[in-house]
Amino acid sequence: MSRTYLREAGLTAVGLLAAGLSQEGSARALFDSAAVPQEHIAVLAQPIGRAHWKLLVLEQIKAQPRCWRARQDGLVEPSLNRFNFSGICKRYLDSNGYSLRSGGQDLGTRFRFRLKPSGASLRLEALDPQQRAPLLVGQAPLPTRRDPNGFVALQLEPGWALERRVYQGRPLNHLYFAHHDPVNRLLALASSRGQRSGFQRLGAPMPPIAPPPLPTARSTRRRTTQRLTTQRRTTRLASNAPIRLQVIPYRR
Repeated sequence: MSRTYLREAGLTAVGLLAAGLSQEGSARALFDSAAVPQEHIAVLAQPIGRAHWKLLVLEQIKAQPRCWRARQDGLVEPSLNRFNFSGICKRYLDSNGYSLRSGGQDLGTRFRFRLKPSGASLRLEALDPQQRAPLLVGQAPLPTRRDPNGFVALQLEPGWALERRVYQGRPLNHLYFAHHDPVNRLLALASSRGQRSGFQRLGAPMPPIAPPPLPTARSTRRRTTQRLTTQRRTTRLASNAPIRLQVIPYRR
């Protein structure tokens, strides 16, 4: 009876595991991705207020008119608001328009994007709240002067590219910041880089402090002679001092 129960329980567990794997596989295969000409895409950081930034992605659908233009100071100015850009330009403003994809897996519900100044750079990072090290997706030099109309053009890191979400062969209005490596490998690399940068901030190790020099035989003899002389003087003074006696009162 117990053997039959264990066999049935084992078969049930195997069935549940297979069902879970099939559901995970179907979830991964729900969306596919397709390459996008990178020269038709601009990944921009929009200045908000005095210190904040907002991620904006623009896509050039038709050749003219241009949806953005590069300025002489290195910043980018979007120009799609100057004309009716319907059918000419597309803009992706938030997580409804872009998300993260790694190793063929959608990670939009797990990761969020943030723009973070770091030294002289502005970093585009994908952050998982359960992980300490973020993924570096792109970066750009911080401008010396903050201009509300001057957007910063971000350059994607090696291995990262923008791809289009595809559902059953039909392209959708959603872009991926995609990497071909699995996310666990990317997180491991990001964690190792974070540890190395932490050690670099600590600086080079300091040499050990040398111990004090050992006393020589001559200095040892000199200290011993001085100590004996001091003891003799103390003994001589003690012998010349008067001796105090206890006085006992006389009684009849």
